[in-house]
This record gives sequence, structure tokens and C-alpha cells, in this order.
Amino acid sequence: MTIIAQARLGLHDPHDCTDATDELTVLHAVYDTLVKREGQGFVPALARSWEVSEDAKVWTFSLEPDVQFHDGTPCDAAAVAASLERMAREDKGYTLGAPAVWRQFLGEAKLEVLDPTRLRVTLTAPMADLLDVLEQGFIVAPSGLAALDTGDHSAQIGSGPYRITQISPERISATRVAGHFSGTPANAEITWLLEPDAARRQAMLAEGAVQVANGLDFGASRALGTMRHEFLSPVAIIYLLNAARGPLADARVRRALSLAVDREALVETVMQGAARPLRGFVSPNHFGAGMGQGAQMDRETARALLAEAGHGGGVTLEVDCPTRLPDEAERLTAALAAQLAEVDIALDVHTHPEREDYAHMVRRKEIRDLCVFDSSPMSTYRVLFEKIDSRVAGSWWQGYANPQIEALIDEGRVTTNRAARAEIWRQAYALLQDDPAWLTLYNPLRVIGIAGTHPGFAMPADGVIDVTQLPLLEETTHAG
Repeated sequence: MTIIAQARLGLHDPHDCTDATDELTVLHAVYDTLVKREGQGFVPALARSWEVSEDAKVWTFSLEPDVQFHDGTPCDAAAVAASLERMAREDKGYTLGAPAVWRQFLGEAKLEVLDPTRLRVTLTAPMADLLDVLEQGFIVAPSGLAALDTGDHSAQIGSGPYRITQISPERISATRVAGHFSGTPANAEITWLLEPDAARRQAMLAEGAVQVANGLDFGASRALGTMRHEFLSPVAIIYLLNAARGPLADARVRRALSLAVDREALVETVMQGAARPLRGFVSPNHFGAGMGQGAQMDRETARALLAEAGHGGGVTLEVDCPTRLPDEAERLTAALAAQLAEVDIALDVHTHPEREDYAHMVRRKEIRDLCVFDSSPMSTYRVLFEKIDSRVAGSWWQGYANPQIEALIDEGRVTTNRAARAEIWRQAYALLQDDPAWLTLYNPLRVIGIAGTHPGFAMPADGVIDVTQLPLLEETTHAG
């Protein structure tokens, strides 16, 4: 048995939107999705192939034949349609502070079962990046939906490469499915084990009690030697800026804020080196991420922009700051305040200990001038649509408007050629450096420990452990 020690454990409704990597690793093992993320692109999964119309509204999927759910019922086009329809319900897709995430894309979509292995999805609005949503569209056995609707989250019946055998507060176990269409994973049995303490997770790995330990301390984990694997998290640590009112409604002040920050110093002092400076609104792992240098420190230009905006004598900004998610929020805000004082920007900090209440405050657009936040969707389009497009005014949008960006969003959503669409998102990336919607700071570096020596191992771009891609670990022993 391969045991994975992780900080959090639990399964919720698979049709609720989550960015919790400790939960997503289980969901992706138990459930099939139409497509699977690979790097910045997608490869076939339950869908062997797909076609999209020129207007990016009509998608036709050809499915793997003769697939069965773990209870023996057929995983066919009708079952896929049932899960997609459920995802789009008003009461599904909930994530921290934001309800009905999937409904904005799949709501009112027409789902046509053409035959048992073909499904046509007709959207009400074009979305060339629909696969970004379907990559988290977990296909659940219809026989399990009623239990999920009652809140019984022990009813996790998928068709994925692993079938759940045990769910408890401390551990979730699953066994490999024989003959799965995607191939045979190396490890026959997987157990995800709850261990909140990072030092204990590392010790368990070193002792051979577990084969994988996730979320290790960046510095302490160096003691693991070749068992240590470092990877970039695509989560963006940012400050949302109130562009609707106050000083940051002025684009010059927003840009000055960005130019005043020494991101490298924040990485070293706040994160002890466990991050990389973030130059744009999405990480380098994202599709269409650009390479521009707009988010470089230039305090002389920052001072000039502030003076031009009428703040030559300095300005005070009101900051909302949670105590967790990100967990370093208070330390980060203190370090940022010290840096911004160099250009006569003072921060007045308001702390919020209840993280969910804080998220609802942000969603209701009740922030002061700026607030500590993160941005986690792996979809570049979703970030633009949900957080930056003023016409949508999504849950995390805070008053920003840029007609050039919105024109690019309109162009990208109907551009089905992937290379051409990537170039459109790169243009948006560059524009958002010149006229930032947020103060972007860094992407964290994370550490996973794996028993044995596996020089070819690499974490997926989304930072979620893919248990089907783990090397054979069940027979691995380790000393020291």
C-alpha cells in the first residue's frame, strides 16, 4: 500500500468547485473527467476526442465505450450529461465565498445525448476555453447523486482508476481498478492519511511509515535529500485593489503601487525564499502567460506617478488583512508597509480573523482600498472573466475596467485555435502589467517528499498529486 500523508483530508460534493489540492488528488483518482490537464494543455480522458464549432459554442465529445462506474452501472453519454447538468445547478459549484461557479459557464447549456458514446454541449455563450471547466467536471454515477444531494459525502461513486474502499476522518483508502481505459497505475492501493503537522509528515516519510508526504516545510525538508521535490504553485499571492473608489481608482496610483514593491525582498524576508516573484496576473504555469517585465521595482517612476496623481505629499491606504489563506498575510502586510513607506505610501491595516466572513466581504465588494487575497484558478480565461471583466463584475471583481482587456476577452473566447488564443492572453498579460488590476507579488514554492530516488518525477502544473503518475512505491523502503 502507498500512503500519502497530507495536512487536510476530506471529501465534499464533487460538483462543488474547489482549489483544495489535498481534496483534488482524491477526486481525480476516483472520478473520470472528459479531459485531463497536461502542462498548459489537455489530453483525452473519458472523451477520446472532441470537436468545437467555429463560434466556440457547440462542443461534441466522443466518449470511451463500455466504461463502467465502480458500482457496475454504465458510464455513458447520459451519465456524463447528468453530471454536467448537476454541476450547473444554482446550489452547486460553491467555493469559499462564491456560489454557483460552474453555472456561469454551463448554465442553460443544451446537453444532447446523440448515442451512448457521443454527447453534444451547446453553450449559450461562446467559450473556447471550456475544457478548463470540464477538467474539473467529475463524472459521478447517477446512482450516487441522490445520496450526495442529502449531504452524504461517503457516496463517492466514480469510474476512475481507483475505487474508494474506506472513508474516515483520518484516512481515505482506494484500490486500483483492473482494466481501466487510461492504463494501469503503478501502485495497487493508495491511502491518503491525515497528519496536520508538517514536521511529523516529514518524519513519517524518513522513517518509512509513509511513502509520500505533501506540504513539507521548505527549509527543513532539505534534510530529505533526493526524496525532496520542489515545485511552483500556480496560486498567485496578490492584493486586490479597489478600483471603484478611493486613491486606487486612479490607474497611475495602481501602477505606482506595483512599481514601488521589491518582490525579491518579500520572497526572501516573508517567505524565506519559498516563492518566486510574480510579474503578471497569472503564474508561468498558466496557458497564455506572458514574459513581460512590467512588475519590476522602479521607485523613481512610482514617486512621479503618485505626484502626477496628486499624492506628492504621500497617501494613506486602508488595507484589509486576513489571518490565514494566505497564512503569511499579516507578516506580508507588515513587510509591504515598510517597503511602501519608501515612496510615502502609508498602510492602515484592518485584521479579519474569520476567513469565510472575510471572503464574503470581498465578494460583496466591501473592501477598503486593498486586501490580501490569492488567485487560484488554473484557467487564464476564468481569471479574466470572473475577476477582471467589468461587464461580468464577478465575485472577486473590485471595480477595475479596461476596454482593451475586455476586447481581448471577447476575441479570445471565440478563438478556437489554441496557439492564436494563447497569443491573445499574452497580450492581455502585457496590458495588465501596464494597467494592473491587482498588486501581484509571488507564487509559492511547495515541497513534496517521495520515498526512494526518482529524478524524473515532476509535479503537475496545477500542483495536485496525480496518483496515477506516481512511481511504484509500495515496495519502496528507505533508511535515513
